[in-house]
Amino acid sequence: MKAIIYQVDAFADRAFEGNPAAIVPLEAWLDDALMQAIAAENNLAETAFFVKEGGAFGLRWFTPAVEVPLCGHATLASAHVIFKHLGHAAADIQFETKSGRLTVKREGDLLAMDFPADVAKPCPMPEGLAEAIGAKPVLTLKGTKLMALFDRPADVAALDPDMARLKKLLVGLGGLGLICTAAGDAGSGFDFVSRFFAPAHGIDEDPVTGSAHCMSVPYWAKKLGKADLLARQISKRGGTLWCTQAGERVIMRGRCVDYLKGEIEV
Repeated sequence: MKAIIYQVDAFADRAFEGNPAAIVPLEAWLDDALMQAIAAENNLAETAFFVKEGGAFGLRWFTPAVEVPLCGHATLASAHVIFKHLGHAAADIQFETKSGRLTVKREGDLLAMDFPADVAKPCPMPEGLAEAIGAKPVLTLKGTKLMALFDRPADVAALDPDMARLKKLLVGLGGLGLICTAAGDAGSGFDFVSRFFAPAHGIDEDPVTGSAHCMSVPYWAKKLGKADLLARQISKRGGTLWCTQAGERVIMRGRCVDYLKGEIEV
């Protein structure tokens, strides 16, 4: 079997920024074990596979270890491939996923994703969290992920988690990912910053995480009293997201940059 594969940097203005994703367009779904093996071989945070299904596209996402129910950056990268390389002429793309229907639209030179909001609620700080990440958050919240709030961006930037310890803790919480976030510094232009850790899913630190912003955007929109937010994920690669809180939905916008096009043979 042969298939075309693209590697795209999502939420990036240039190569080597943002979050790389492998994108594999298919005529029909492959066996789950084969898709998981391809994702493991790619060894990127996410490999996305999509199949044209009527007027929409079926879309699935795999880390090197597991299939996940939602992935933002690989959705953005998939839309980029469909628009740019497959010649999709419509203004939007409909994806059918395990998280329901997701829409990606062109907005100038940005691609805008419409995702479900993930509203977090305050929760007791899990025992051992401060020791695992090397700092004590001022507040912890829980939705489909765990979120730790800090006073300053510098506190988030300085985190150096003990990944083995953090993985054990997050596995014990059902395999949650961890968002660490703070309001942006005055004059930075950013409303908030974040980092995202998912060692329970085979990803120690994700460079830029769309799905994490489904939780952080509703929190910061309420906290800051504004619907439109400029977010920066301050991983080593870094990435920028233009976000809007829209009721029960979150709109996330970003750019994509091509890195490679190749062929899988298995």
